Amino acid sequence: MGTSVQVTPLSGAYGEGPLCYLLAVDGFRFLLDCGWTDLCDTSQLQPLAKVNVHKSMSIQRVAPTVDAVLLSHPDMMHLGALPYAMKHLGLSAPVYATEPVFRLGLLTMYDHFLSRWQVSDFDLFTLDDVDAAFQNVVRLKYSQNYLLNDKGEGVVIAPHVAGHLLGGTVWKITKDGEDVVYAVDFNHRKERHLNGTVLGSFVRPAVLITDAYNALNNQGYRKKQDQDFIESLIKVLATGGSVLLPVDTAGRVLELLLLLDMYWDERRLQYPIYFLTNVSTSTVDYVKSFLEWMGDQIAKSFESSRANAFLLKKVTLIINKEELEKLGDAPKVVLASMASLEVGFSHDIFVEMANEARNLVLFTEKGQFGTLARMLQVDPPPKALKVTMSKRIPLVGNELKAYEEEQERIKKEKSLKASLVKEEELKASHGSNTKASEPMVIDASSSRKSVNASHFGGNNDILIDGFVPPLTSVAPMFPFFENTAEWDDFGEVINPDDYMMKQEEMDNTLMLGPGDGLDGRIDDGSARLLLDSTPSKVISNEMTVQVKCSLVYMDFEGRSDGRSVKSIIAHVAPLKLILVHGSAEATEHLKMHCAKNLDLHVYAPQIEETIDVTSDLCAYKVQLSEKLMSNIISKKLGEHEIAWVDAEVGKEDEKLILLPPSSTPPPHKPVLVGDLKLSDFKQFLENKGWQVEFAGGALRCGEYIMVRKVGDSILKGSTGSQQIVIEGPLCEDYYKIRELLYSQFYLL
Repeated sequence: MGTSVQVTPLSGAYGEGPLCYLLAVDGFRFLLDCGWTDLCDTSQLQPLAKVNVHKSMSIQRVAPTVDAVLLSHPDMMHLGALPYAMKHLGLSAPVYATEPVFRLGLLTMYDHFLSRWQVSDFDLFTLDDVDAAFQNVVRLKYSQNYLLNDKGEGVVIAPHVAGHLLGGTVWKITKDGEDVVYAVDFNHRKERHLNGTVLGSFVRPAVLITDAYNALNNQGYRKKQDQDFIESLIKVLATGGSVLLPVDTAGRVLELLLLLDMYWDERRLQYPIYFLTNVSTSTVDYVKSFLEWMGDQIAKSFESSRANAFLLKKVTLIINKEELEKLGDAPKVVLASMASLEVGFSHDIFVEMANEARNLVLFTEKGQFGTLARMLQVDPPPKALKVTMSKRIPLVGNELKAYEEEQERIKKEKSLKASLVKEEELKASHGSNTKASEPMVIDASSSRKSVNASHFGGNNDILIDGFVPPLTSVAPMFPFFENTAEWDDFGEVINPDDYMMKQEEMDNTLMLGPGDGLDGRIDDGSARLLLDSTPSKVISNEMTVQVKCSLVYMDFEGRSDGRSVKSIIAHVAPLKLILVHGSAEATEHLKMHCAKNLDLHVYAPQIEETIDVTSDLCAYKVQLSEKLMSNIISKKLGEHEIAWVDAEVGKEDEKLILLPPSSTPPPHKPVLVGDLKLSDFKQFLENKGWQVEFAGGALRCGEYIMVRKVGDSILKGSTGSQQIVIEGPLCEDYYKIRELLYSQFYLL
């Protein structure tokens, strides 16, 4: 049998809930994403927290059985539950992600916690829990093959470009030559700060896990969409209104910031733009250093003019509402988190803006189910709704006094408990036969006499108060520790390893950039807010908001639309397809389309339904015998050695082994091995004195000879093998060019 593969959705199947899937590859269990919604409803995590009872009657929870976690995007829907799962559900596996997903995901969780903490006594996780969760992250580069160890021996994981969000990842998991591809929320379109996905470059993977989120949606031209977006903003601003854009912390908001900054600069508009989150300045600072993860256009711009696209000229970064309050009702554009309007600055600003008909709330993504944003996106929208306004205020008067008394009482209880525990430990250490003696009671006068006697060399007694000496002791004495260190001619012998910082410690120290404590991780204002130890409480007030402002939804989610998804799936042509994360209608639509029009095995599992997609192909491991290896002449190709092998399969100690052929094998056709770039070959020919130039995608050598690449990538639109064709008359130049071309390859 082939590689064993089972997939179990834990969330995000036949629905638009957070993404979380269990993938087992030959017994090695991957958790694909660990998402949560802004509601932080623990019931959504029940499948991950569930206790399974096996046939052997052993009880086993799901989360602790996970061997590795793969994160695809830096937003709540893909990694929001990671700190909670590690703190409460027993998840302890290493986490793999790209550098931007790690950094921006960390800031996303900081922003979410701070937004919650300011309006509630949030206790599902803390910032320390967030730090602990992200300390387990192993950061990988795009296309980096990472070989797993121990239980995952033989499994290779590699992140590839997904688009959609900065650092977004399509994961490829390979075992015994078979690929399992996890590609959700990808975007084939090139954007201002991101390249399109490379999913189309994969050829016939054994399993493709993808989403049906946009299966029923088709997008228009981006240029017209951008134009409509800008015009809708300017129309409101020109009439004296303000615009609220509820956004995520560090995801799609980056594309919106570039779009607004560019148009405002081109048109020289003076309306202020504010980016308001608890970590806005830290977000943009980190993004400035991620240029190599962005689109080619941004990288080329930086190389030519050293201009960083995220040195925003027209956008002001703020971390509190004080700046907005100074403007009053003046026209402005505010991008504020959270996109769901459940908590955060966007919630409060919406309540303030909703009563004015001239204002606009523009949604750039679909709201999560059950959130305020989703309620406002229905057609027609509600004219009024109830919201809860909460804020944290310092304690004063009797409340402060009662709080301090309670804290003092708790402190005394802890101190008393600690002393009792210490006393019990002391008694236990003396043994069960030790008789406790009465502590000496010495009055002040005798104490003074003893002290005076000490000055005059008198007979001094050692004063013991509250100390119980063991029966075996001779007299009380100071602790003595014998130095057993070795010495040589130069002094004490030391172990240099004791003074070397371990690599993991260095990674943890450097993980969050410069600065100590919170100052290096989040903005100064947010750090001061958390470090403020003033006793406080949360007060809440339920109120009815009249929704008079305009409500508009424009799709800036940055996902491939339905037509493109169908085309990409047909192009990749996986042997088996698993559909997740999409409404029931969208999932069934895409499932029927693929089953009818494509030669695929299509599955769409429900939550907690396990699908076995084990390959029908058989893979075998064979060992090269020493007798065979002694007759092989290998050639070095980069870091590897290659050779042509003729052999017979045999069996030795129940293992398959390759042996030398029993008879003389027939001659084989010569094989050219290597990957030639025409640009490199052009440089090689120029160094040899040839006149060479590119013409129509081919290389013109001299007057008559053309060298071009053809193959599956051109003829069929895929990335199969390529051929190099030499065109021209059979003249002397032809044979010289062919000989030089052969010299660029290894001949087997």
